[in-house]
Amino acid sequence: MGRKFFGTDGIRGRTNVAPMTAEMAMKVGQAAGAHFLRGDHRHRVVIGKDTRLSGYMMESAMVAGFTSVGMDVVLLGPMPTPAVAMLTRELRADIGVMISASHNKFADNGIKLFGPDGYKLSDADEMAIEALLDEGTALVDAGKIGRAKRIDDARGRYIHFAKDTFPHQLRLDGLKVVVDCANGAAYQVAPDALWELGAEVIAIGTKPNGTNINEGCGSTAPSALQETVVASGAHVGLALDGDADRLIVVDEKGQLVDGDQLMALIATSQKARGTLKGGALVATVMSNLGLERYLDSQGIGMLRTSVGDRYVLEAMREHGCNVGGEQSGHIILSDHATTGDGLVAGLQVLAALVESGKPASDVLHLFDPVPQLLKNVRFAGGAPLDDASVKSVIAEAEGALNGRGRLVIRKSGTEPLIRVMAEGDDPQLVEQWVDRICEAVAAA
Repeated sequence: MGRKFFGTDGIRGRTNVAPMTAEMAMKVGQAAGAHFLRGDHRHRVVIGKDTRLSGYMMESAMVAGFTSVGMDVVLLGPMPTPAVAMLTRELRADIGVMISASHNKFADNGIKLFGPDGYKLSDADEMAIEALLDEGTALVDAGKIGRAKRIDDARGRYIHFAKDTFPHQLRLDGLKVVVDCANGAAYQVAPDALWELGAEVIAIGTKPNGTNINEGCGSTAPSALQETVVASGAHVGLALDGDADRLIVVDEKGQLVDGDQLMALIATSQKARGTLKGGALVATVMSNLGLERYLDSQGIGMLRTSVGDRYVLEAMREHGCNVGGEQSGHIILSDHATTGDGLVAGLQVLAALVESGKPASDVLHLFDPVPQLLKNVRFAGGAPLDDASVKSVIAEAEGALNGRGRLVIRKSGTEPLIRVMAEGDDPQLVEQWVDRICEAVAAA
């Protein structure tokens, strides 16, 4: 049975349009709550959110849903996604919820669910919750309705956790760091954590108003960070997204450093310290061929997965690896966290920078990426990748790139888009086939 609501990262869509309505949020709370009512203890759910306007509405609806099936609710307020995962474990909760549409604009929102172990739910759990959404759930008697409580020290708990991942013998004294918080969930915790470790912090994207999350700022719009780093003479810049589970870095010259370069740095640093596990880095099919070649030169393997940090994490757990992530900047360091954490990843990058004593531009660019081109084609419905003409063009492209590059074509898990990516040593050949495939998809 296929999924109706859950994509690669929870449920996501435009707010007040199905499925991202208050009614659906309440039903998800009821269904998820009923699914995790296991045992005779007092059940608890932890709920965090980012800073978008609709977060209030979705949070209230989910509180109603969870309490109506007998779960107590702990409200964190605006907090990064990884903080919700961490506090779900720390507070011995049965389930964790993050209300966020990550890097999307404010009009979208989403629901991410974590199990009691702080990991994103399995496919089986999500399918069981979807079944309960269709069937409906039983409501508890009036005397068993859950209670809701807001905790005030959630920020401090997460800051302490994040700082504890930074090597204890190091400090950030003398390092000028610009951090762009995307007017999102980390607008308070990220600057505070960096300052407490000794950095001189210049914080931007820290004035959320409900509608400016990811608007011209953050990891998907880093130009303001690039300008600020250069203008202020900073040593490095960190850009988070709306829920702070991804990281993009800018060196002192204003040059962008993507997730592939960051994973290369973290993996080789860990290998040098003897802390890299599994002998490999886990990345997705979208990571650059240049990363794979560089890791091979360093004696580090590379395992590829489908797109989505949940699949990266599954492979990490299966193969005993402790470093993985995505080119987009989702980086999972399983010695510290159960999901992508932009701040924690940023601290590992800063640790490598401090240890090297070199400029960021010398440390953060470890390999030359193979020319890569990604284009998105929006579609109204149907299954364009099943069209015979599209299949024919894809087959031609695979033949042309064989031995000289790679082709990755997939349907987005969160938007009605077909993503067409190709990479190879000949950029003209790459562009030619990406354009041909996009034209075929658009015409299907």
